[in-house]
Amino acid sequence: MLTELLAALREGRDVTAPLAQVCRSIVASMPVDGAAVSLMVDGKHRALVLASDPAIERLDALQFSLGEGPSFEAFETGRPVLVPDLSQHLPESWPVFATEAGGAGFSGIFAFPLRRGAARIGAVDTYRRAPGWLSDDELGTVLRGIDLVTSALLAVATAGVSWGTRDHIVSALVRDRAAVHQATGIVIAEFGIPAEQALARLRAYAYSEDRLLDDVARDLVEHRLHPRELEE
Repeated sequence: MLTELLAALREGRDVTAPLAQVCRSIVASMPVDGAAVSLMVDGKHRALVLASDPAIERLDALQFSLGEGPSFEAFETGRPVLVPDLSQHLPESWPVFATEAGGAGFSGIFAFPLRRGAARIGAVDTYRRAPGWLSDDELGTVLRGIDLVTSALLAVATAGVSWGTRDHIVSALVRDRAAVHQATGIVIAEFGIPAEQALARLRAYAYSEDRLLDDVARDLVEHRLHPRELEE
């Protein structure tokens, strides 16, 4: 699979499918019940490369909607986030997401930054249904997988493709949440506020309506929702 990814890079083909296949294979070898791989620039630019199943995909969408969660913390701090039992420890920085993850049947969350030296390009969230720490062997397996995922993503980012900035690395992937960026622009134009405030307003509305940010953004872009309704 790595060979296919490198061949696609050399030949200038779309690397989305082989990249996702590499990540899927690595995640499948990890001693966890689910995982998500995401590329990140900051809280505004985040792209899901792979979710191992629909439950994890929904949790990832919720994490982006809330603007809080283990991948944000791992990316921002550059350190692993290790929560072996959500019923015993509710993280102060992402309590809402932790509650949702527990409700989805997961007890442990272990998130790791994707980094090389000072360069950070994303994070991997891994989930376990049974509470408890990863053993030394299990942690070693996960860390080797994280290193392989990082290598694959960096290979794509440094393959001579004209990315421009790290923002373009995110927007070039299949799940780039373009609707959220478009909706943020609509809110900026309507209210004349900075991008950070526009995104925060979208997130607050999505949370108050118990909806995902992606769904609210699509409603705005497709004119099913007027930006002024965000204030109601």
